[in-house]
Amino acid sequence: MDCGIFTSKTVLLFLSLIFWAAGALMAYVGAYVIKSYDNFNNFIQDKYTLIPAAIIVGVSVVMFIFGLLGCFATIRESKVGLSFFFLFIMVIFLAEIAALVFSFIYQYKISGDLQRSMSVVFDRYDGEDAETKAVDYLQTQLQCCGVKNYTSWSSTTWYANHNNTVPVSCCKNETSAQCTGSVAQLDLLNTEGCESKLEVLLQDVLGYAMLVILGFAIIKFFGMLSVCVITCRAGSRRSGYQPLYA
Repeated sequence: MDCGIFTSKTVLLFLSLIFWAAGALMAYVGAYVIKSYDNFNNFIQDKYTLIPAAIIVGVSVVMFIFGLLGCFATIRESKVGLSFFFLFIMVIFLAEIAALVFSFIYQYKISGDLQRSMSVVFDRYDGEDAETKAVDYLQTQLQCCGVKNYTSWSSTTWYANHNNTVPVSCCKNETSAQCTGSVAQLDLLNTEGCESKLEVLLQDVLGYAMLVILGFAIIKFFGMLSVCVITCRAGSRRSGYQPLYA
């Protein structure tokens, strides 16, 4: 067998096989991004930041299905099958590039959106409603206090109505009876702001997703090249069936 065709077939078979594993991995990454944003959805107004994750999940579903097509089309050198496989790879490649672009754009829009939405939610804190639970969850999970820092609470209604104290979710140890939320007990409070910590977390999640997308986009690019090699060289040299090991 021609060395170029053998190499291209090997690449395509490998690509087809990893489609299944890649589909599962991308589904996990997309779900992880969505879950990470969902945990803090009260503080994120711009839902378009979830577009990259939605694209990843959609791509992962069709990747698993078309992996089987790739195996059969490559082994049999079916021009029709390889043509469909090429179109599929190209569509997935373009979708991944789009997800990469959206991730890059929204990675730098997070800061401004967070500051506006977090300030509103923190101002509404009353110790009872759903937004209150979201704030408590945020401060507990990220070990932070206030938007910018613990002094951000001084401008809220909660602070004025509760003897100049911050919520107990600001405490380093919420179960400790010693921590009452008083700003006079700074050694018992988390003093760093939540905005910067949440921004870093969300940017890390997007950055992780971008690396995964980029890696699979590179694989798709070589896959398209391999389809072109097999189709062009095999088509000009023969038209019948030839197994991979021939």
